[in-house]
Amino acid sequence: MTVAIVCTAMLGVLLFALGLNVSMARGKDKAGAYPNDPADPFFKRVRAHGNCAEYAPMLAVLILIVGERNPATWVLWVMGIAVACRYLIAAGILTSETLAKPHPLRFVGALGTYLSGLALCVAVLLTI
Repeated sequence: MTVAIVCTAMLGVLLFALGLNVSMARGKDKAGAYPNDPADPFFKRVRAHGNCAEYAPMLAVLILIVGERNPATWVLWVMGIAVACRYLIAAGILTSETLAKPHPLRFVGALGTYLSGLALCVAVLLTI
């Protein structure tokens, strides 16, 4: 269960850090306009936070369900990979020149999120 709790906490840290990142940028711009330019730094901050908010909650639920049931070693690895992939995609979004072009960190993060998420779903089903 310790790995599950640490992984869930790391997802929470990512989500709240990205949210703070958006709030700090918003505080600098009194106009509050939301840009549509995929190269705009504020747009990238908002998308990184939004993307995390879309996936982190479900991953946390799956991790905690599986973690509570004495998971196999491969499941512990999948938990860590899922969290690492969420950090990779956030880094890829924030560091890319523009979101209009592919970025290797975004690709690896997204693919890893999908695969690890599906693996966690299977792991939950195997605990029934």
